[in-house]
Amino acid sequence: MPESTPATMTFGGARRRSTSGLRSGIVGLGFIGEVHARAVRASGGTLAAVADSSATDVEDLARQLGATRGAASAEELVTSPDVDVVHICTPNHLHAPLVRMALGAGKHVICEKPLATSRADAAELVELARAAGVVAAVPFIYRYYPTVRESRARVASGASGPIHLIHGSYLQDWLSTAKDQNWRVDPTLGGASRTFADIGVHWCDLVEFATGHRITALAARLITAVPERANGAGVPAATQRVATEDAATLVFETDQGAIGSLVVSQVTPGRKNRLWFSLDGADTSMAFDQELPESLWVGSRASTTLVQRGSSDMSQDAQRLSVLPAGHPQGYQECFNGFVADVYAAVAGEAPEGMPRFEDGLRAAELTEAVLASAAARSWVETSR
Repeated sequence: MPESTPATMTFGGARRRSTSGLRSGIVGLGFIGEVHARAVRASGGTLAAVADSSATDVEDLARQLGATRGAASAEELVTSPDVDVVHICTPNHLHAPLVRMALGAGKHVICEKPLATSRADAAELVELARAAGVVAAVPFIYRYYPTVRESRARVASGASGPIHLIHGSYLQDWLSTAKDQNWRVDPTLGGASRTFADIGVHWCDLVEFATGHRITALAARLITAVPERANGAGVPAATQRVATEDAATLVFETDQGAIGSLVVSQVTPGRKNRLWFSLDGADTSMAFDQELPESLWVGSRASTTLVQRGSSDMSQDAQRLSVLPAGHPQGYQECFNGFVADVYAAVAGEAPEGMPRFEDGLRAAELTEAVLASAAARSWVETSR
């Protein structure tokens, strides 16, 4: 680890110790790896190395992303002495082995979700991270919208009254036709669950975070709407059977007496990344839409209000994450920047509010296991609290 310095940096109006000495390495340079690279720079870190399965292009990719060098392999990067924080952005089946290797080398780790493709592996990684004494985080970055933090603050303060109903959806369309293909469709690469494990866990993490409730029992149904897909081998007539779900529905109960429902889909035409929830309390309801994240809808019997990001009466936590002046839209990348900045602050010894850790990745694995078990048995399944 590099020696820390007493300098400070400003993020969202908060002063914190500088992370300019932290050296990061990213494994996996697809869309999400590029998002991580931008967040590293925005958070004051140094992108020391990158690695990708396309070794012939890794030096070009390193230059494009502003990295110091391209690593010869993922294994070389995660054990390299010039990397302090390893960002794992590979296909899902590689997460657990690379995390084990990084933790064994004493690195701090940011691992894309799912943390692992099985609950047992996720639980093992949580214990290994605790034993290593490092910062280990999973990017549930939708927590970093200021309007989400505002909903959380209103529930915590009692302004909403007790939450009775939690419902919503997460809808995408990028796999809606038989021509659409991706490594996630293959359960050997993506895991036994696709749509729920990929996006449903984001929704569940978000509503548990915002409400403080925990889903304790659920009943789920899965559907594979596109049973065969182009196999990607360049032969137009060749197809492959699909073994993972395109969409899922579930109803659930929480530990605080609320009930809820969720629809998740990667086959809903026209919906690009529509994560929406409604938290219905005794006094007010609140609705958030990730495609329109600059406002939080708040309704009561007397009136409805759109609380705009940047409003002076927003909670302190929401204000901390509001990094642009009101009227200048913040989005997904700013959420990622805020998450990585919090991880780096945690490495520097701070305790950022609401930073998602490996334990939250384990929670996602537990819920995924419950969804698969419920769908297979066509019955209610209890989950851990």
